[in-house]
Amino acid sequence: MDLVEVAPDERPPVCRIMDFGKFKYEQKRKLTKNNKQHQVQIKEIRLRPKTETHDIETKAKQARGFLEGKDKVKVTVMFRGRENAHQDRGRDMLTQFIALLDDVAKMEKNPIMEGRNLTALLIPRA
Repeated sequence: MDLVEVAPDERPPVCRIMDFGKFKYEQKRKLTKNNKQHQVQIKEIRLRPKTETHDIETKAKQARGFLEGKDKVKVTVMFRGRENAHQDRGRDMLTQFIALLDDVAKMEKNPIMEGRNLTALLIPRA
């Protein structure tokens, strides 16, 4: 145990009996914790053409949380079998989804068909 001067500018100076090595370690840890940068990730939200409106709103709420956390969101509408004949319905659903998030997100990549999936990429507004 060591006698450590914690606040030298105060009158009278404040001292504490503590383990100085542990104190230095915790100070260093606090400094590195505050300097960490957020690493942007791409989060994916998957929808189907038969997804109901309440489920879409729930997914939009989840995507809103991702966007507020400074992550990118990839919205995917997956088509299977006969659903491929109704791609316009999936496109309408995707535009509705993007409209729900218009206040916190902007489109980085417009909706595009990639195989059987219709995808769009949203990024947080600055």
